[in-house]
Amino acid sequence: MRAFRRILYATDFSRASRPAFAKAIEIARANGAELLIAHVLPSVGPLGAEGYVAPRVYEEMEEAVRRGAQKRLNSFLERAKKARVRHKGLLLEGVAHEEIASAARATKADLVVVGTQGRTGLARLLLGSVASRVISTSPRPVLTVRGR
Repeated sequence: MRAFRRILYATDFSRASRPAFAKAIEIARANGAELLIAHVLPSVGPLGAEGYVAPRVYEEMEEAVRRGAQKRLNSFLERAKKARVRHKGLLLEGVAHEEIASAARATKADLVVVGTQGRTGLARLLLGSVASRVISTSPRPVLTVRGR
């Protein structure tokens, strides 16, 4: 009996998330599991001197962010393919930890894998930690992999 059938790996495309991807690939291969590779798109906030952006310009900005994220996600999918791991990409929108937890629930993932910066003290307090929020909200077990 396999321990994991579906693994959700969430990435922000940072350098700190790379070791977590390697670990997710390793676990997926060892279990013959499907690897779901997810990225949560950040909200494109209003820009401009008066806080207003024309709707058309806003839509163009959102689409540019989406295309860039999809391109980066595709590179992860290609690496999973080369590793001979069944895979699927998920481009999500919203608050990162909420969307990751929701995706884990919706896809019936057995495990969530995320990278962590390893911040401590004041930096963690001020900048927060998506990984720690995922741990506290995920309905599934979460494996964090330190980026350094």
